Amino acid sequence: MQGFYSGTSKLVGLAGAMALLAVVSTTGCSSNQPDPAQQAVNAANQADQSASRAEAAAQKAQAAASQAQSAASQVQQAASDAKAAADRAEAIAEKTMSSARPRRRRVMRRHHAKAASHAKAASSATP
Repeated sequence: MQGFYSGTSKLVGLAGAMALLAVVSTTGCSSNQPDPAQQAVNAANQADQSASRAEAAAQKAQAAASQAQSAASQVQQAASDAKAAADRAEAIAEKTMSSARPRRRRVMRRHHAKAASHAKAASSATP
């Protein structure tokens, strides 16, 4: 970034000098125009203001880039947290599903049926 500022300042300074030469060569000795020294001062002031505005814009752009990078980092962290939570939920669901015992109902039905047949046999055997 430092090279950008110094290159911009040099370019603006050269543009001001070229403008000064153009003004001096075309104006001659007109009484309405300020003298060449005053025109050079005005051009230098304008160049300085332009350089200041360019530097301020560059600083704003750098701050915006820093904020965007921070936001991207936060989004990435949130996505990582969400994936970890989903993995944990999936593991819990697997444990819950594997611990269910669907065979128990069949065992209970057999037990009740056997008990009923024993009761029936006992009641029919008794005169």
